[in-house]
Amino acid sequence: MAIWLDSDSRILVQGMTGSEGTKHTRRMVASGAAVVAGVTPGKAGQDVDGIPVFNSVGDAMAATGANVSVVFVPPRFAKGAVEESVDARIPLCVVITEGIPVHDTAQFFQYAVNSGATRMIGPNCPGIISPGQSNAGIIPSDITKPGRIGLVSKSGTLTYQMMYELRDIGFSTCVGIGGDPIIGTTHIDALAAFQDDPDTDAIVMIGEIGGDAEERAAAFIKDNVTKPVVGYVAGFTAPEGKTMGHAGAIVSGSAGTATAKQEALEAVGVRVGKTPSATARVMRDIMGSLK
Repeated sequence: MAIWLDSDSRILVQGMTGSEGTKHTRRMVASGAAVVAGVTPGKAGQDVDGIPVFNSVGDAMAATGANVSVVFVPPRFAKGAVEESVDARIPLCVVITEGIPVHDTAQFFQYAVNSGATRMIGPNCPGIISPGQSNAGIIPSDITKPGRIGLVSKSGTLTYQMMYELRDIGFSTCVGIGGDPIIGTTHIDALAAFQDDPDTDAIVMIGEIGGDAEERAAAFIKDNVTKPVVGYVAGFTAPEGKTMGHAGAIVSGSAGTATAKQEALEAVGVRVGKTPSATARVMRDIMGSLK
């Protein structure tokens, strides 16, 4: 099994005829994902490498049975694109686009929540991959293999590094949730899903300085997660007072620092590595002990 994305997933790409949409459609197809449709208003009847393009998400879903949307449209069109997917009641909408105004994200995220039908991942994220099954987004597919570790991460590049570090053990699903101030799927959402997935034995959670998402995740782990969790918080060496990283990486006083997050996680039994490689070594030890 996997969470949210598996071998039954049928992907449509909003903005598939654009340069980024075309490039990453080809990457997803090459990785074995079932990309069945593209959506670009006014371009129905065209195709990309034989994949048909439709004018609307609803048309694409009706014709192809698509159940996942990946959004590659420019920031100014993202709100309309996501709301179109929600109106079509697609189960999963993965928003890759970065630079979307926060007020737009707030509106379409609430729109998705109110629908009760669509889970949103992102925006400003690398997407989600279940190795050997499907790949929705821009995550490289050739750096790891299927396995029994779940990974949830704010950072795209650290997602890739952790996948590579543990490539000989492998992953059930890797979820890049994005680092914007408002995101559709949180650490807690992924932790709950991995806890319920019988084919996930342990979880890596990657956070970063700023906000309180990791502290809230620690409280959730204490009450709800029985599987081993290993954590890493990007930003231990961040110079004080310097803005860096994602838009959500805002530190206020002592709140939101890497040390504060580490302490919150370790207080509930999460082992936290000081570097990505050290974090991977901890997970390697845990997986060895579970054999």
